[in-house]
Amino acid sequence: MKTFAKIVHRTYVSYLPTAFPAHYYGMPNGRIYLVFSRFYEADYGETGLEFVFAEHKDFKFDYETETILPWRGTKKQTPIFAEHVDHPHCRYNIFSVNRQLNSYGEAHIFLNDEALKMRSLVS
Repeated sequence: MKTFAKIVHRTYVSYLPTAFPAHYYGMPNGRIYLVFSRFYEADYGETGLEFVFAEHKDFKFDYETETILPWRGTKKQTPIFAEHVDHPHCRYNIFSVNRQLNSYGEAHIFLNDEALKMRSLVS
């Protein structure tokens, strides 16, 4: 399987509201998507794990050069180190929450399918 969702940063300790790792992906549409997991309460006393998919609002991604750039507010588009995508007060919009996935590998496959759809629309 060819990978279209390009991993730009992986962190085990994050500023996101989770105790689990967070993964950041560069997408063909120029956006950065983030994936993290968190617990949810299924029934009284029972919990499960859900995967959250969100779009980063502070940075964009040049897919061809694999470069992270500031999203808005700066005239100079200086490349950003990958570690800067995870910062306090990170702005993001959640677009999907999936409780059917069991691992970050499955989450990557889900995101890669989305990237493939984007790539076919962009091309």
